[in-house]
Amino acid sequence: MNNPAKVLRSEFDKEMQSVDQLINKYMTSDSTPIISELSSHLINAGGKRLRPLLTIASAKMCGYSGNAHIQLAAAIEFIHSATLLHDDVVDESEKRRGKPTANSLWNNQSSVLVGDYLFSKSFQLMVEAESLSVLSILADASATISEGEILQLSAIRNLHTDVEVYFKIIEGKTAALFSAATKVGAVISNAEQDFVIALMNYGRFLGLCFQLTDDLLDYTGDEKSFGKKIGEDFREGKLTLPLIKAIERSTPKEQKFWKNSVQKPSQYDKNFEEGLAIMEKYDTLDFTRNEAIKYSKKAFNSLDVFSNSELKDILKQLALKVVSRIN
Repeated sequence: MNNPAKVLRSEFDKEMQSVDQLINKYMTSDSTPIISELSSHLINAGGKRLRPLLTIASAKMCGYSGNAHIQLAAAIEFIHSATLLHDDVVDESEKRRGKPTANSLWNNQSSVLVGDYLFSKSFQLMVEAESLSVLSILADASATISEGEILQLSAIRNLHTDVEVYFKIIEGKTAALFSAATKVGAVISNAEQDFVIALMNYGRFLGLCFQLTDDLLDYTGDEKSFGKKIGEDFREGKLTLPLIKAIERSTPKEQKFWKNSVQKPSQYDKNFEEGLAIMEKYDTLDFTRNEAIKYSKKAFNSLDVFSNSELKDILKQLALKVVSRIN
């Protein structure tokens, strides 16, 4: 199969055009032009619209025939975009998807405030869907995302960060929105509970696989295709799975190296190469790769409750495609 995300986009091109129109309508501000300019820069910077696409696909998997999935898909994209704006400020990022970040082109204050604006617009769209259940799901997801980001901030340069904390972070910052995106598509369709749970799990496992893959690519990827500098997590002192497992398995001498390089970064290039060598010594890159593959398979198998269909096959292939970036 060709790229499953592109196939999905083609399959639901009409719906996604409606989503894009709604996004453009809601991020336009005549009184404050910078809102439109900054939002447009981020939202139109080449993102795949994967999360809203999953909302549309999940609703269609459950036979939905209304229009509320359009509002919800747009709301999901606004929540995602708001978190990206805030992330780039916190991380002091200069590039996203290979292009300058909004905070590097404008300033941190504008990025934070426009992120807040997009959050508020997402809740307006949720209300338009006229479903208290859906509003609850997305409100909970928004809170969980914030918790995940705050937990990650508290773990920066903290060598005591363990695997359990790491998974709490990625459950919050990434998996929560993927899971909400697929779950609301089922809930708005009044689907049976088995189908709601299946799609919720599919989104969660896909999100975990997605983040594990990104965290591995930060050490092993190609800068041009990855869209940002390799080793940024290491430079910023983010304790992701490859590093956590390496620290856990290291000798006292290696522990001293980690303390000097993670807590007191100076000679980045030299430390990064030495850190990679230690990760390879203890197979922590392969460990992370296997974890990503595990969650890819879990996402793949989550949809078994549904009858066979072309859409089911596409979503299953999407789970495999996400992890194929590291194979």
